[in-house]
Amino acid sequence: MVDAARLAKHIGQSWDDEIVPTLVEYIKIPNKSPSFDPKWQEHGYMDEAVRMFEAWARKKIATFPGTTLEVVRLPNRTPVILIEVPGEGKDTVLLYGHLDKQPEMAGWFEGFGPWIPLIKGDKLYGRGGADDGYAMFGALAAIAALKDQEVPHARSVILIEACEESGSYDLPYYVDHLAKRIGSPSLVVCLDSGCGNYDQLWLTTSLRGMIAGELTVRVLEEGVHSGDASGIVPSSFRILRKLISRIEDEETGRILPDSLYAQVPAERVAQARVAAAALGKEVYAKFPFPEGMTPVTDDLTELVLNRTWRPALATTGMDGLPTPGNAGNVLRPYTTAKLSLRLPPTLDAKEAQATVKKLLEKDPPYGATVSFASDKAGTGWNAPRLAPWLEKSLAKGSTAAFGQPPAYMGEGGSIPFMAMLGEKFPASQFVVTGVLGPHSNAHGPNEFLHIPTGKKVTQVIAHVLADHLAAG
Repeated sequence: MVDAARLAKHIGQSWDDEIVPTLVEYIKIPNKSPSFDPKWQEHGYMDEAVRMFEAWARKKIATFPGTTLEVVRLPNRTPVILIEVPGEGKDTVLLYGHLDKQPEMAGWFEGFGPWIPLIKGDKLYGRGGADDGYAMFGALAAIAALKDQEVPHARSVILIEACEESGSYDLPYYVDHLAKRIGSPSLVVCLDSGCGNYDQLWLTTSLRGMIAGELTVRVLEEGVHSGDASGIVPSSFRILRKLISRIEDEETGRILPDSLYAQVPAERVAQARVAAAALGKEVYAKFPFPEGMTPVTDDLTELVLNRTWRPALATTGMDGLPTPGNAGNVLRPYTTAKLSLRLPPTLDAKEAQATVKKLLEKDPPYGATVSFASDKAGTGWNAPRLAPWLEKSLAKGSTAAFGQPPAYMGEGGSIPFMAMLGEKFPASQFVVTGVLGPHSNAHGPNEFLHIPTGKKVTQVIAHVLADHLAAG
């Protein structure tokens, strides 16, 4: 039996004395994921972060008999940290996280910044603390809290990668390389997801897939005077806008091709209703809308389903456009838009990628040069049904840590690792959760880690690890 009060005290002290101070130092390191820092090896920030994690973990596991830690480096790939903690029984638990970060993003509060750690109340601001620097620390703190009470657990493997924010393109090579050491986990714990509020545990039931790429429309070899060319040479921006309308209804935002949808399981619809009822207006109020702005609908369940099971398009970047202060009367030669299309969890991303490319490039208006270069295609993930023991354990752990039962909801983002593991270990149970709640703003300005939630999620994971062995 786990003494819940003693567990909470042990984990809380670990967070206060060890984890938060280390995360403060980690936030200072601009170890952007390789897609955002192609010279990451030369700059050395990723190695600096790995060394910090390694040093902390080695100190933590010094009292874990037989535990090993290795920083594994395959040629020309980002490193991974592999920690193997011996346990009882024949089963293995795999606990996953990552330490690479998103780029800076503009719009941080005055005095705040991506590499400036600041603690304000219960929140630790800065890039990477919540997404997903805390994961390794939380996993080891959960195990340490069980060892403090001499509560047995199964063999646990902690895998921390450094390429997740770039789509985890290095990770499959490591999973294959380390296959014998990882084994066949009966339980996978991923600490890289979100939470609908900070009042209870939130379990992620699905993740959307994604394709991304650059749509370029070229109408001239060089820019020309707009007074001379307008009315003769069509605008590259107008053509681009027309092409995007083949994918998206600009009036409603609805994605048009039926092939980019998937049937939403009845269980997920029911969970969306419960989640919407629990969250209320926070479903949309968590976003920093300017005054007078409204969401796309006032039906809260539809908003949850839109965010978790339906395709949606975002234009995340533009090229070929000068800043307004530098914009002369010139008809520009080209326009490029970076498109990000979120996909239903069960839709094949490669097929969707081919559909979108064909639709955007066929029959270009006026014979313009049109190309869609897609650099990312990741299929989503839909969780298997929870085993009775795990459902009971999560309810018990959430009640002990948060004082409320858990809630279940899909996430709108992607964790490429989950789709890969879902295929590789179809018989595994999955616990996908995290600390990214309202206003935490992962990937954006003013990202923060809600420290009390980090502590409570760690407590729940400790309860699950103990119950997993007992159920095995």
